[in-house]
Amino acid sequence: MAGRARATMKDVAALAGVSPKTVSNVVTGTVFVRPETVERVEAAMTELHFVPNLSARGLRNGRSGTIAVALPDLATPYSAELLHDLVEVAHERGLAVQVEETGAEPGREFELLSRARAHLIDGLILNPIRVEDSAIEYADHLPPVVLIGEVEQRLTDHVIVDSRAAARDITRHVISRGARRIAAIGGDENPEKETAASRLRLDGYRDALRDAGMEPDPRLEINPLPWTTPSAAAAVEDLIASGVEFDAVVAFTDTLALGVLHSLAAQGKRVPDDVLVTGFDDVEIARFSNPALTTIGFDLRRVAEEALALLDRRMTERTAPARSVTVPYELIVRASTGG
Repeated sequence: MAGRARATMKDVAALAGVSPKTVSNVVTGTVFVRPETVERVEAAMTELHFVPNLSARGLRNGRSGTIAVALPDLATPYSAELLHDLVEVAHERGLAVQVEETGAEPGREFELLSRARAHLIDGLILNPIRVEDSAIEYADHLPPVVLIGEVEQRLTDHVIVDSRAAARDITRHVISRGARRIAAIGGDENPEKETAASRLRLDGYRDALRDAGMEPDPRLEINPLPWTTPSAAAAVEDLIASGVEFDAVVAFTDTLALGVLHSLAAQGKRVPDDVLVTGFDDVEIARFSNPALTTIGFDLRRVAEEALALLDRRMTERTAPARSVTVPYELIVRASTGG
């Protein structure tokens, strides 16, 4: 209603029958409040259309209550699922989340670092695709930052999955199923197309081949950019048209693997009878593809929890030594390799 005064914490406290301090504790999430009390306070805030003044709160404690999460490509199922978990865990910690996409514009990381230095955001969770393009390589006196993903560095905290070992294991799996001509979709020798993920997963793929006495064939190493389902589908069409024989495909993401499955079906090749196919990430759709996709899975919720825990520590202990947390993975065998 026009002219109506903005509700205050005292107004909310009076309506909920609690103290203003309790309302503040509910808003900040920094002190435990009984669930029934939280419910009363939140109901009062809704009724009064109360909006917390986070900027004033920041002036008092040096925090904005907001962090930023920057991922390379928000359009992928992997990013969507990871972002969902990051937002959920952040909200449980009383933090709001600002989301940014950086894959096509790595310079956006510099903007986020500037915002953190200006105390507009409290910290950053970044997923750079190459350390050479990431702001962290050039930033002195980093604000609170946690990296997720394959980029290797020692400047700040990091949550990783061992992509090289995982790619080696999944390639060994198709070798154990009889594959001898294995295509890798997601990595090749072109340094201009290389990312941290493509390099590590290609290394793991080659490790498994050499362990089995098989030399990598450059004609079977293909890195379609961007890493999308259509680009992978086109790459497999080109591979088939080239006449190069293959009996398995190790795709470096599930998104790529879906494109592989599509093109193989369109060309009349049966999976897994004619060609074995694997992915990486175990996004939800991997369980519902036809056939269901053998892949590398890891707990995205745990990735989010570890990243937020490290960021909370970094925001409190700015000079603490950098830590790296490795989240375990598992090989999930499904119908696409005869599982």
